[in-house]
Amino acid sequence: MSAQTEAIVDWLREQLKASGSRGFVVGLSGGIDSAVVVRLCQMAAPGSVVGVVMPCHSDPRDEVDAMTMATHFKIASIHVDLAPTFDALTSALQHALSALPAGLAQAASGDATDIKARMPLANVKPRLRMATLYYIANTLNYMVVGTGNRSELTIGYFTKYGDGGVDLLPIGNLLKSDVRAAARELGVPSAIIEKAPSAGLWLGQTDEDEMGFTYADLENYLLSGPDAVSPALGLRIERLMRASEHKRALPPAPREG
Repeated sequence: MSAQTEAIVDWLREQLKASGSRGFVVGLSGGIDSAVVVRLCQMAAPGSVVGVVMPCHSDPRDEVDAMTMATHFKIASIHVDLAPTFDALTSALQHALSALPAGLAQAASGDATDIKARMPLANVKPRLRMATLYYIANTLNYMVVGTGNRSELTIGYFTKYGDGGVDLLPIGNLLKSDVRAAARELGVPSAIIEKAPSAGLWLGQTDEDEMGFTYADLENYLLSGPDAVSPALGLRIERLMRASEHKRALPPAPREG
Protein backbone atom coordinates (compact mmCIF):
# COMPACT_ATOMS: atom_id res chain seq x y z
CA MET A 1 0.00 0.00 0.00
CA SER A 2 1.39 3.42 -0.96
CA ALA A 3 2.09 6.05 1.69
CA GLN A 4 -0.74 8.19 0.30
CA THR A 5 -3.29 5.40 0.44
CA GLU A 6 -2.16 4.31 3.90
CA ALA A 7 -2.46 7.88 5.18
CA ILE A 8 -6.06 8.13 3.96
CA VAL A 9 -6.98 4.80 5.56
CA ASP A 10 -5.43 5.92 8.86
CA TRP A 11 -7.30 9.22 8.61
CA LEU A 12 -10.60 7.40 8.07
CA ARG A 13 -9.97 5.30 11.18
CA GLU A 14 -9.25 8.46 13.16
CA GLN A 15 -12.42 10.16 11.91
CA LEU A 16 -14.51 7.12 12.78
CA LYS A 17 -13.10 6.95 16.30
CA ALA A 18 -13.48 10.69 16.90
CA SER A 19 -17.10 10.70 15.73
CA GLY A 20 -18.18 7.73 17.82
CA SER A 21 -19.79 6.23 14.71
CA ARG A 22 -19.82 2.51 13.94
CA GLY A 23 -19.00 2.53 10.22
CA PHE A 24 -19.30 4.16 6.80
CA VAL A 25 -22.00 4.53 4.15
CA VAL A 26 -20.95 5.20 0.55
CA GLY A 27 -23.11 5.80 -2.51
CA LEU A 28 -22.00 3.43 -5.28
CA SER A 29 -22.39 5.10 -8.66
CA GLY A 30 -20.46 2.59 -10.71
CA GLY A 31 -17.69 5.14 -11.23
CA ILE A 32 -14.04 5.22 -10.24
CA ASP A 33 -14.36 7.74 -7.40
CA SER A 34 -16.97 5.80 -5.46
CA ALA A 35 -15.05 2.56 -6.13
CA VAL A 36 -11.86 3.97 -4.61
CA VAL A 37 -13.68 5.51 -1.65
CA VAL A 38 -15.64 2.41 -0.72
CA ARG A 39 -12.50 0.27 -0.90
CA LEU A 40 -10.58 2.72 1.32
CA CYS A 41 -13.46 2.68 3.80
CA GLN A 42 -13.44 -1.11 3.80
CA MET A 43 -9.73 -1.14 4.54
CA ALA A 44 -10.27 1.30 7.41
CA ALA A 45 -13.28 -0.49 8.88
CA PRO A 46 -13.64 -4.08 7.58
CA GLY A 47 -17.18 -5.38 7.95
CA SER A 48 -18.54 -1.92 8.82
CA VAL A 49 -19.17 -0.45 5.37
CA VAL A 50 -22.41 -0.32 3.40
CA GLY A 51 -22.49 0.57 -0.29
CA VAL A 52 -25.77 2.00 -1.55
CA VAL A 53 -26.81 1.68 -5.19
CA MET A 54 -29.42 4.31 -6.06
CA PRO A 55 -30.51 4.18 -9.72
CA CYS A 56 -32.74 7.01 -10.85
CA HIS A 57 -33.47 6.70 -14.57
CA SER A 58 -29.77 5.86 -14.79
CA ASP A 59 -27.64 4.20 -17.41
CA PRO A 60 -28.10 0.45 -16.72
CA ARG A 61 -24.34 -0.05 -16.98
CA ASP A 62 -23.80 2.18 -13.94
CA GLU A 63 -25.92 -0.09 -11.77
CA VAL A 64 -24.13 -3.18 -13.11
CA ASP A 65 -20.72 -1.62 -12.43
CA ALA A 66 -21.78 -0.56 -8.93
CA MET A 67 -22.87 -4.09 -8.07
CA THR A 68 -19.71 -5.49 -9.67
CA MET A 69 -17.67 -3.31 -7.34
CA ALA A 70 -19.61 -4.43 -4.27
CA THR A 71 -19.28 -8.09 -5.26
CA HIS A 72 -15.60 -7.78 -6.19
CA PHE A 73 -14.65 -6.54 -2.71
CA LYS A 74 -17.42 -8.38 -0.84
CA ILE A 75 -18.98 -5.17 0.47
CA ALA A 76 -22.48 -5.25 1.95
CA SER A 77 -24.79 -3.36 -0.39
CA ILE A 78 -28.31 -1.95 -0.50
CA HIS A 79 -30.33 -1.24 -3.65
CA VAL A 80 -32.80 1.68 -3.57
CA ASP A 81 -34.62 2.56 -6.79
CA LEU A 82 -35.21 6.31 -6.59
CA ALA A 83 -36.98 6.65 -9.95
CA PRO A 84 -40.57 6.43 -8.57
CA THR A 85 -39.77 8.99 -5.86
CA PHE A 86 -38.07 11.27 -8.38
CA ASP A 87 -41.04 11.07 -10.75
CA ALA A 88 -43.58 11.80 -8.03
CA LEU A 89 -41.62 14.67 -6.52
CA THR A 90 -40.67 16.40 -9.77
CA SER A 91 -44.23 16.06 -11.08
CA ALA A 92 -45.53 17.75 -7.92
CA LEU A 93 -42.87 20.46 -8.14
CA GLN A 94 -43.61 21.25 -11.77
CA HIS A 95 -47.35 21.33 -11.08
CA ALA A 96 -46.78 23.74 -8.19
CA LEU A 97 -44.59 26.02 -10.33
CA SER A 98 -47.25 26.13 -13.04
CA ALA A 99 -49.54 27.88 -10.56
CA LEU A 100 -47.22 30.90 -10.38
CA PRO A 101 -48.16 34.14 -12.18
CA ALA A 102 -47.64 33.90 -15.94
CA GLY A 103 -44.26 35.66 -16.11
CA LEU A 104 -42.74 33.63 -13.29
CA ALA A 105 -44.18 30.35 -14.55
CA GLN A 106 -42.68 30.95 -18.00
CA ALA A 107 -39.27 31.71 -16.49
CA ALA A 108 -39.46 28.54 -14.40
CA SER A 109 -40.24 26.34 -17.42
CA GLY A 110 -36.89 27.12 -19.10
CA ASP A 111 -35.51 25.56 -22.27
CA ALA A 112 -35.24 21.77 -22.11
CA THR A 113 -32.29 21.82 -24.54
CA ASP A 114 -30.22 24.20 -22.40
CA ILE A 115 -27.99 22.57 -19.77
CA LYS A 116 -28.55 25.34 -17.22
CA ALA A 117 -32.31 24.99 -17.61
CA ARG A 118 -32.04 21.23 -17.08
CA MET A 119 -30.02 21.50 -13.87
CA PRO A 120 -32.85 22.23 -11.36
CA LEU A 121 -34.54 18.98 -12.34
CA ALA A 122 -31.31 17.01 -12.71
CA ASN A 123 -30.05 18.14 -9.30
CA VAL A 124 -33.06 16.55 -7.60
CA LYS A 125 -31.35 13.19 -8.20
CA PRO A 126 -28.19 13.79 -6.12
CA ARG A 127 -30.29 15.49 -3.44
CA LEU A 128 -32.54 12.44 -3.18
CA ARG A 129 -29.42 10.29 -2.95
CA MET A 130 -28.08 12.47 -0.14
CA ALA A 131 -31.32 12.07 1.83
CA THR A 132 -31.22 8.30 1.25
CA LEU A 133 -27.62 7.97 2.42
CA TYR A 134 -28.29 9.97 5.58
CA TYR A 135 -31.35 7.91 6.44
CA ILE A 136 -29.28 4.74 6.23
CA ALA A 137 -26.32 6.30 8.05
CA ASN A 138 -28.46 7.71 10.86
CA THR A 139 -30.22 4.38 11.27
CA LEU A 140 -26.94 2.46 11.55
CA ASN A 141 -24.96 5.19 13.37
CA TYR A 142 -22.59 5.35 10.40
CA MET A 143 -20.95 8.32 8.64
CA VAL A 144 -21.76 9.38 5.06
CA VAL A 145 -18.55 9.35 3.05
CA GLY A 146 -18.37 11.52 -0.05
CA THR A 147 -16.62 10.73 -3.32
CA GLY A 148 -15.59 14.21 -4.48
CA ASN A 149 -11.98 14.65 -5.61
CA ARG A 150 -9.81 17.76 -5.71
CA SER A 151 -10.38 18.37 -9.42
CA GLU A 152 -14.17 18.49 -9.02
CA LEU A 153 -14.24 20.28 -5.68
CA THR A 154 -12.02 23.11 -6.96
CA ILE A 155 -14.41 24.12 -9.73
CA GLY A 156 -17.62 23.27 -7.89
CA TYR A 157 -18.47 20.26 -10.01
CA PHE A 158 -20.87 18.80 -7.49
CA THR A 159 -24.42 19.48 -6.35
CA LYS A 160 -24.84 21.67 -3.30
CA TYR A 161 -26.65 19.65 -0.61
CA GLY A 162 -26.51 16.68 -2.98
CA ASP A 163 -23.26 14.79 -3.48
CA GLY A 164 -21.70 17.74 -1.64
CA GLY A 165 -23.73 16.90 1.47
CA VAL A 166 -21.44 14.44 3.27
CA ASP A 167 -19.51 13.94 6.50
CA LEU A 168 -16.09 13.09 5.05
CA LEU A 169 -14.17 13.60 1.78
CA PRO A 170 -11.29 11.10 1.89
CA ILE A 171 -10.15 11.76 -1.70
CA GLY A 172 -10.77 15.50 -1.53
CA ASN A 173 -7.04 16.21 -1.96
CA LEU A 174 -6.54 13.79 -4.87
CA LEU A 175 -6.59 14.89 -8.50
CA LYS A 176 -8.44 12.67 -10.95
CA SER A 177 -5.16 11.12 -12.11
CA ASP A 178 -4.31 10.37 -8.47
CA VAL A 179 -7.67 8.64 -8.11
CA ARG A 180 -6.93 6.48 -11.16
CA ALA A 181 -3.55 5.54 -9.74
CA ALA A 182 -5.15 4.64 -6.40
CA ALA A 183 -7.79 2.57 -8.20
CA ARG A 184 -5.13 0.49 -9.92
CA GLU A 185 -3.26 0.05 -6.65
CA LEU A 186 -6.42 -1.03 -4.84
CA GLY A 187 -7.46 -3.55 -7.48
CA VAL A 188 -10.55 -1.79 -8.80
CA PRO A 189 -11.82 -3.63 -11.92
CA SER A 190 -10.32 -2.14 -15.10
CA ALA A 191 -13.74 -1.62 -16.72
CA ILE A 192 -14.61 0.86 -13.96
CA ILE A 193 -11.24 2.60 -14.16
CA GLU A 194 -11.47 3.12 -17.92
CA LYS A 195 -15.13 4.23 -18.25
CA ALA A 196 -15.88 7.89 -18.95
CA PRO A 197 -16.57 9.77 -15.67
CA SER A 198 -20.21 10.82 -15.28
CA ALA A 199 -22.32 12.35 -12.54
CA GLY A 200 -25.31 10.35 -13.84
CA LEU A 201 -27.54 13.41 -14.06
CA TRP A 202 -29.05 12.26 -17.36
CA LEU A 203 -28.47 9.49 -19.89
CA GLY A 204 -25.36 10.09 -21.94
CA GLN A 205 -24.05 12.81 -19.64
CA THR A 206 -20.29 12.88 -19.03
CA ASP A 207 -18.22 15.08 -16.74
CA GLU A 208 -15.89 16.39 -19.43
CA ASP A 209 -18.69 17.24 -21.87
CA GLU A 210 -20.50 19.20 -19.20
CA MET A 211 -17.36 20.94 -17.89
CA GLY A 212 -16.28 21.87 -21.40
CA PHE A 213 -12.68 20.71 -20.90
CA THR A 214 -10.82 17.56 -19.92
CA TYR A 215 -9.60 16.49 -16.49
CA ALA A 216 -6.08 16.60 -17.94
CA ASP A 217 -6.54 20.27 -18.89
CA LEU A 218 -7.87 21.05 -15.42
CA GLU A 219 -4.95 19.28 -13.76
CA ASN A 220 -2.46 21.22 -15.89
CA TYR A 221 -4.02 24.41 -14.56
CA LEU A 222 -4.11 23.25 -10.93
CA LEU A 223 -0.54 21.93 -10.94
CA SER A 224 1.21 24.49 -13.15
CA GLY A 225 -0.99 27.58 -13.15
CA PRO A 226 -2.78 29.60 -15.84
CA ASP A 227 0.21 29.59 -18.21
CA ALA A 228 -0.14 25.81 -18.63
CA VAL A 229 -3.44 26.17 -20.51
CA SER A 230 -4.89 28.50 -23.12
CA PRO A 231 -5.96 31.97 -21.91
CA ALA A 232 -9.60 31.19 -22.68
CA LEU A 233 -9.51 27.96 -20.70
CA GLY A 234 -7.72 29.62 -17.80
CA LEU A 235 -10.42 32.28 -17.62
CA ARG A 236 -13.17 29.63 -17.75
CA ILE A 237 -11.63 27.62 -14.90
CA GLU A 238 -11.15 30.75 -12.79
CA ARG A 239 -14.75 31.78 -13.44
CA LEU A 240 -15.97 28.38 -12.31
CA MET A 241 -13.85 28.59 -9.16
CA ARG A 242 -15.26 32.01 -8.26
CA ALA A 243 -18.86 31.11 -9.08
CA SER A 244 -18.73 27.94 -6.96
CA GLU A 245 -17.14 29.49 -3.88
CA HIS A 246 -20.52 29.40 -2.09
CA LYS A 247 -20.54 25.61 -2.40
CA ARG A 248 -17.35 25.30 -0.38
CA ALA A 249 -18.35 27.67 2.43
CA LEU A 250 -20.96 27.77 5.17
CA PRO A 251 -24.05 29.87 4.33
CA PRO A 252 -23.38 33.54 5.17
CA ALA A 253 -25.10 35.31 8.04
CA PRO A 254 -25.25 39.06 8.89
CA ARG A 255 -22.62 40.44 11.22
CA GLU A 256 -23.64 41.00 14.82
CA GLY A 257 -24.40 44.51 15.98
